[in-house]
Amino acid sequence: MKSEKWRFVWLLTFHFSLLTFHSSLYAQSAKAKQLYDQSIKLFGERRANEAIPFMEQALKEDPNFADAHLKLGQLYEFTKRYEPAITAYRNAVRLQPDSPASGAAYQSLSNTLLRLGRYSEAIPYLEKFQTLFAAQSAQGQRIARQLETARFGQDALQHPQTVDPKPLSSVLQTTPSQYFPVLTADEQTLVFTVLKPEGDEDLMTASFNGETWSPPISLSPNINTPENEGTPSLSADGRMLVFTACQGRKGFGSCDLYVSRKTGDSWSTPDNLGPTVNTRYYESQPALSADGRQLYFVSDRPGGRGRRDIWRSDLDATGNWTEPVNLGESVNTPQNEASPFLHANGQSLFFASDGHVGMGGYDLFVSDFDVSSGWSAPSNLGYPINTSEDQASLFVAANGTRAYYSYEEQKEGVSQKSRLYAFDLPETLRERVKPVSYLKGIIADARTKKPLPATVELIDLKTNAVVSRVQADAQTGQYTAILPTGGEYALYVNMPGYLFKSLSFDFTQRTKGERSVGTGVALSVPLEPAVSGATAKETLNNLFFETGRYDLADKSRTELDRLSAFLKANPAVKVEISGHTDDRGDAAANLTLSQKRAQSVVAYLTGAGIDAGRIRAVGYGKTRPLAPNTSDENRRQNRRIEWRVL
Repeated sequence: MKSEKWRFVWLLTFHFSLLTFHSSLYAQSAKAKQLYDQSIKLFGERRANEAIPFMEQALKEDPNFADAHLKLGQLYEFTKRYEPAITAYRNAVRLQPDSPASGAAYQSLSNTLLRLGRYSEAIPYLEKFQTLFAAQSAQGQRIARQLETARFGQDALQHPQTVDPKPLSSVLQTTPSQYFPVLTADEQTLVFTVLKPEGDEDLMTASFNGETWSPPISLSPNINTPENEGTPSLSADGRMLVFTACQGRKGFGSCDLYVSRKTGDSWSTPDNLGPTVNTRYYESQPALSADGRQLYFVSDRPGGRGRRDIWRSDLDATGNWTEPVNLGESVNTPQNEASPFLHANGQSLFFASDGHVGMGGYDLFVSDFDVSSGWSAPSNLGYPINTSEDQASLFVAANGTRAYYSYEEQKEGVSQKSRLYAFDLPETLRERVKPVSYLKGIIADARTKKPLPATVELIDLKTNAVVSRVQADAQTGQYTAILPTGGEYALYVNMPGYLFKSLSFDFTQRTKGERSVGTGVALSVPLEPAVSGATAKETLNNLFFETGRYDLADKSRTELDRLSAFLKANPAVKVEISGHTDDRGDAAANLTLSQKRAQSVVAYLTGAGIDAGRIRAVGYGKTRPLAPNTSDENRRQNRRIEWRVL
């Protein structure tokens, strides 16, 4: 599971026989060759530090011993002494700058400089190295890719993003390393992976009260085991978790994905996501959509474009995961993609890749989804979000203003520990990430106050498509629903045996630069029982008429179909549809208009197959205002269609 951190470890797998640098221009002195051989022998015995003095002495005996310069550089690099390694490689290249035999030295030198982010120094060597091979050869193409990386990195350093990462509270640092942070939409609950001193990885959680983080605790004894659990993903309400486990559980392959759901304060025993998602291959690094109905993950299963690709599966109407689909060539490369994260807007996908052009190793990218054109070409997030080191993952808050990630602290090129950091997203990325807000509250019976596990659905009025669907907690009635920006949406709260609640959200009038702050909207929803003789009524907030007219706009169909479905599901129920106006205009004309609007609703319902005897249309004009007609907002509330059970 440590590999789940996606460190791009530049371990040198030294097989000297494969990197032999032939010095064919002259014969080495016997003394130099003897010292050289002794150094190679010591290194073969994993005694690199002891091998170095022998190689250094060999070069004192014979300064033109090119292969000794190369091997000395490799020994220095193996022991994390990068500056002397670079000097040794340069000496090796200097002796035979135009010979293909210098390939190993050029390669080691350029790799080291790129690894250290010294792009400007690497470019001249790569350009010279490139001339030694045919452009279409495998080596020529590899060098061309390194040059692309070096030039991209050089430019990125010259045009840095404005970011100022700050570590999250030290109270979270209870273990040597913390990584892969994910949060709920309100940024009040944090879940992350920790590496314990004994090598076990667990999932921890902490809460934010607006000022401070609580000390982290184990997410659940049902989830954490003596084996490793990691790379969590949360739904926006924090009640659905998908994570990775690679040992200790009954699975299908090397690493599988598991799901757990939270009811009240308890997490369920995790379930394997099953053979559609999990295979005998590697599945890991899950990313849930805000409503938990889409799952993105990494796999090396057949049918992909590269080694490890990002795939997507959807939860169908029966609660089963559909056959995963590869995200395709715009996102996936012949190399590796990793750690996807789908923003709460459902359109911005952040991920790591060592296949797209970046600054070396794994860089972070973002791609946007469009219904007509699919995923856009990924954009590199730039420096210093990306560096020559590997970047593991990124979580961007629902409001699109704040990002969370883990930063690996290095000492002499070796990762020491990983800490959780956060930074404000630079303006260039804020413009890219469409922000969302959220609704949060409790759904309960209006009379008994008993919490209800109601379903909350958000519908795009333009397309009549379900944007998200979540269910309130069965014990507490708590729910969180994402509210997109830019469009008109209907939100419905449904529970069998109750009148559905209808709410309307219109974001079409917002100015281009205006953003949701992401503080969310507190909205507790009391549901009225659907019983005969009740006086309770609900407003149909997603019915639309032009001023002074009674014909229904097309976008009213979503609401009307909901009401029709309710009546079909409750065949014994009879309802009254009542029309109301504000106080503007002639009272008699308003009364007539309210009656005709109510009748328009009845006409639609009867056309949908509802018996006309079950529906009564009444117009009340301006006689039953909800609020005094003293402002435009109050008058808007008073212009409405209501319904109640008779």
